[in-house]
Amino acid sequence: MHICLMTGARPNFIKVAPLINSIKKAQTDGCDVDYLLVYAGSASDPTLEDSLFEDLQMPRPDVYLGVSSLNVNEITSGVMSAFEKYLNEYSTDVVIVVDDLASTMAAAIVAKKHGIRLAHLVAGTRSFDINMPKEINRLVIDGLSDLLFTAGSGIGTTAEQSKIYVVGNILMDSLRRNLPRFSRPAVLDENGAADAEYAVLTINRRALLADEDKLRDMLHAMSHEMRHRKIFTPLRGDAAEVVSRLAEGLSNIVLINPLSYLEFGYLTAHALCVITDSGNVAEEATFNGVPCITLNSYTEHIETVKQGTNVLVNEDASLLAETLHAIVAGDAKPYSIPERWDGRTADRILQTLLG
Repeated sequence: MHICLMTGARPNFIKVAPLINSIKKAQTDGCDVDYLLVYAGSASDPTLEDSLFEDLQMPRPDVYLGVSSLNVNEITSGVMSAFEKYLNEYSTDVVIVVDDLASTMAAAIVAKKHGIRLAHLVAGTRSFDINMPKEINRLVIDGLSDLLFTAGSGIGTTAEQSKIYVVGNILMDSLRRNLPRFSRPAVLDENGAADAEYAVLTINRRALLADEDKLRDMLHAMSHEMRHRKIFTPLRGDAAEVVSRLAEGLSNIVLINPLSYLEFGYLTAHALCVITDSGNVAEEATFNGVPCITLNSYTEHIETVKQGTNVLVNEDASLLAETLHAIVAGDAKPYSIPERWDGRTADRILQTLLG
């Protein structure tokens, strides 16, 4: 079996690394299976630093499609054209696409036009807001997929039940494997920050960064509630520029350069709390038992709210302050770890593919 692992952004590699490990283990056991790792962008993408692949103990992509644009329609058309050339050149039995990016959708469409078996990793996530571009991507990908690999039973898809496989959360495969290897970043000691005495802030959502009045109010609210405790904020590019400007004068908000996977894992796992707009970061916080505040009115990973440590505060500075005040006071919400966050998701996926 020839498997194509299709990736479109840095976080995707954290999710395919366990699959590569499972494939290599199956090869050792004599299974006739191989893979090619494909990336939609270019080899010079600055987010794909060597340390990412070293930390994940995985190879760099075998094939780069070379598509780079900030326009989702240009990404879609570019990936469709480049991925069709890939499929014409390389024998492929199954294409596994990850998450809900424009590049993911583009590859899914081309795979189905070629009559190739299509599997969606992290299927069934929904915001139920059709005005969001990613929601459209999810609907298209899930609708086309032959195999829907989901993290849990409470998924938002109308696909045939025979196509749905509740395999677990593959992000936890990487987390469990690498937890003992996490590395304490130097920035903690440089700022005199002890474990569980600091917060971590991550922001990537464009709509949130564009609403500077709301963001400024939230930065002031979290700075006030944390008081003398540091809020480490690893950001790059436009996000770093916006937050740096709006947080001027807030001495406990410390902007830092993006960290390696193992350093960022340590930073979030040992924090007093995590404040984010990332579903993946919220999932990791739940696994680590770290209180999490999501700066949104919804999350596609609803189990982090229903069972986990995550609290949704929308973009409400007052609600953010109230929630953070409770966490600082030691009154965080109770939580439990969702089912099948056991580190065996990749093995279940490969078993399903191999029949």
